[in-house]
Amino acid sequence: MSDFAIVTGGARGIGAAIAERLKADGLSVAVVDRITPEHDHAEEVLELDLSDVEATRAALEKFCDGRRVTRLVNNAGIVEPADVEGTDPYSIDKVAAVNLRAPLVCLQAALPSMKDAQLGRVVNISSRVALGKELRTAYSATKAGLHGMTKTWALELGRHGITVNALGPGPIATELFNKVNPPGDPRTEKIIATVPMKRTGTPEDVADAVSFFCSERAGFVTGQVLYVCGGMTIGSV
Repeated sequence: MSDFAIVTGGARGIGAAIAERLKADGLSVAVVDRITPEHDHAEEVLELDLSDVEATRAALEKFCDGRRVTRLVNNAGIVEPADVEGTDPYSIDKVAAVNLRAPLVCLQAALPSMKDAQLGRVVNISSRVALGKELRTAYSATKAGLHGMTKTWALELGRHGITVNALGPGPIATELFNKVNPPGDPRTEKIIATVPMKRTGTPEDVADAVSFFCSERAGFVTGQVLYVCGGMTIGSV
């Protein structure tokens, strides 16, 4: 049996592209999401609300028991946009439950299998917004926090052959992005104008980077944050 990769938020969008790519890389894929996947790239599907700690822990520990789970992609996330004056302080707890707490719970469930194998690849999907963006107080705070967790886990787990890295996507043309930013719309063109590559990214761009971090070839790369953003994070663009 091939090693398993768990992909949270893998039902659609970037998560679906990640699931497809990891399956093509020869891994068995387990998708964890609140909704049924819109694809057939997963061998296993766990329909879970990741904000529910006990249910998530129980389901993932049961899943990992007896399986060789050596890859974890923490892709699920929520946003709750608002300006600073309109940000509900409790929304930070809501966003952190999925963007920060859930990755910890998922990693804790998978760690025994990774330690047994002396092989693990953890990829946390962050965002370029970790560097700051208007209307994103809660989201940017949790994604920046995920960078700190990534580096801490890398330090703690390297001795077990486990690497931990993060990816920060820029504007990615998912179905949701295109709905809010229709192709050809002046607002969309304004976003593209800030990207040195002069295009939006694709879910496959992110999946390709995840594929590298999940490969055995990436065994000496850990604690890093890679921005998949077409150059948006370089200086003032």
